[in-house]
Amino acid sequence: MFQLGKTIISEDIIKKDFVCNLSACKGACCVDGDAGAPLELEETKILEAIYPKVKPFLRKEGIAAIEAQGTFTTNDWGEHETTLIDGADCAYVIFDKKGTALCGIEEAYNQGAVDWKKPVSCHLYPIRVKDYTEFSAVNYHKWEICDDACTLGIELQVPVYKFVKQALIRKFGEDWYMELEKVAEKFK
Repeated sequence: MFQLGKTIISEDIIKKDFVCNLSACKGACCVDGDAGAPLELEETKILEAIYPKVKPFLRKEGIAAIEAQGTFTTNDWGEHETTLIDGADCAYVIFDKKGTALCGIEEAYNQGAVDWKKPVSCHLYPIRVKDYTEFSAVNYHKWEICDDACTLGIELQVPVYKFVKQALIRKFGEDWYMELEKVAEKFK
């Protein structure tokens, strides 16, 4: 672990390699698990505001779940998450012709319907950020459904922090990321 400003960072984001391999996993992270994607408070407001523009991109099952439960849910610990369809798929998931799970919000963004790409927790994956009073913990989340992404990352020699560069800049800023790169160079 090391510290950058008000973040405590796992060395795994520098030491481990990762490149999403959607052709292998088919976007399993959006349909597996027992919770929705973590949302920051301001993101819940964004979801509420953009839902009418995102709705045409969603599946009927997702629309039904959102209209029954809301654009987001709150778990037992008071944390906000994306809504789920029957406790499984993210309500914002869509599928391409090959059966790969994609983000309906991101599709709306790609088509110019909204100016928000997707929740930052999704953009950051496989990094998970946990905010505490005095600092944020930045950790690599190892999940067996991403084994193919780890293999591809090793093959292409892309460390986790480089794979999620844009997301890290979005979350912490460009200066923070430049400092992270300096630390990574020292690890080599």
